[in-house]
Amino acid sequence: MVSQIWKEFLTIAREEAGSPVVETWFKAVACLSWDSHKKIVYLKAPNAFVKDWIVKNYQPLLQTHLSRLLGEKSVTVQFVEQMPPINSSKPAEEPQIIPAQIIPGVQPIPVSLATGHARHELVKSASRMVARSSERPQARPVLHEIYTFDTFVVGPSNSLAYAAAVAAAEKPGILYNPFFMYGPSGLGKTHLLHAIGHAIKQQNKKAVIVYQTADRFVQEFIHAIRFNKTHFFEAKYKNIDVLLMDDIQFISHKEQTQEAFFHLFNTLHQAQKQIVCTSDALPGDIAGLAQRMRSRLEWGLVADISMPTLETKIAIVKKKAEMHHETITDAIAECIARSVTSSIRELEGALIRVLACASLTRQPITQELVDKVLFKNSVHQTRQAVDLPKVVRSVMNYFNVTLAELRSEKRDKDISKARHIAFYLMKKHTDKSLKEIGAFLARKDHSTVLHAYEKINTHQQNDNSLYRLIEDLERSLQN
Repeated sequence: MVSQIWKEFLTIAREEAGSPVVETWFKAVACLSWDSHKKIVYLKAPNAFVKDWIVKNYQPLLQTHLSRLLGEKSVTVQFVEQMPPINSSKPAEEPQIIPAQIIPGVQPIPVSLATGHARHELVKSASRMVARSSERPQARPVLHEIYTFDTFVVGPSNSLAYAAAVAAAEKPGILYNPFFMYGPSGLGKTHLLHAIGHAIKQQNKKAVIVYQTADRFVQEFIHAIRFNKTHFFEAKYKNIDVLLMDDIQFISHKEQTQEAFFHLFNTLHQAQKQIVCTSDALPGDIAGLAQRMRSRLEWGLVADISMPTLETKIAIVKKKAEMHHETITDAIAECIARSVTSSIRELEGALIRVLACASLTRQPITQELVDKVLFKNSVHQTRQAVDLPKVVRSVMNYFNVTLAELRSEKRDKDISKARHIAFYLMKKHTDKSLKEIGAFLARKDHSTVLHAYEKINTHQQNDNSLYRLIEDLERSLQN
């Protein structure tokens, strides 16, 4: 059904554009129908402002992922006021999704509501299509057009990473190869990855540039193994000029994938092809990563990106506002900048909520409006003031453990206790999802976080010493 297609799209948009964008813009949009003959997806927006904003800022995101989800090379997205009329000779079809487990490793594809025999034939056809797709390079994720060096705001917290990224883009494969950036999520690592790709492409139109996330790399490798097409997988990556690998920590604990990436790394490096990787931690602190991989990732330049200073955040807010064709005062920019302490991504989300509210209610952007949108209650302010790194720092100081130990597989009593308490505090005092919390401490399964939370929550009710320990840590988080 189209509702399922739209639900899948929202999940993808949340990962690529962030939850604030989905909650502010896409959640208000309804997917009315899909015309499989005209290749048109009909959407309905609540008003002209939302429609114009989405068309202006997120049209490529819509077309790229709706095309993939509907199994089409390209689709047209149209906003309408009501359900489009159905052509009696060629009725618009409601696509039915074949669950991924029917054709493992395949993105959902549309199948018309046909007879059992016809559906069987379509499933067979889809299987042949998947087999053929594994014989050629997969479609490469495109570079985000707004992620360039010009739109990146430089400050003390990211100046080294920025300078190295510019240098690597000017002389790819020669300076800083590999180039490794690390830091918490949402501070600009992905932005610089895309900016490097854009800069290299601008000076060499023929350069073959691949931007890939590590989790997609893992999925693609598993797919190649399943269909016995690893030689095509290897050929695809060995014939590129630039590899931009995001969140490399997600290949940890995956020995076969690390083996494949190890040989790919060697091949590209020996051919002086540029390799750029990002992670949330130093190579040496990534648990489950082979030592030879760690040493290779540290061959070139390693640069960190940390949370920017207040002055840099104010500059970022003003820059982002200009990109949305809005002008805000320094006082308003400072207020928005102070509202977020965890990431630039959330900072942009806060700005978008303010701009959207001002436009939808036809109000000027005032201090009162910002307070109303961003500071609805004291609990929200408290949760905004605590981020994952702050929780971990407090736990590390209290228990005298390292970040590497918290992210490791060690089950020593003290380390396990510290890890469980960190998970408990992260869930209680931040707005992060279980998946995000788990990923921060190198745990892919969110159930680990939930189990730790429930365990600590139960035990502290019957253990006075644990209760006081939690109280002490919570007080430190508020300071």
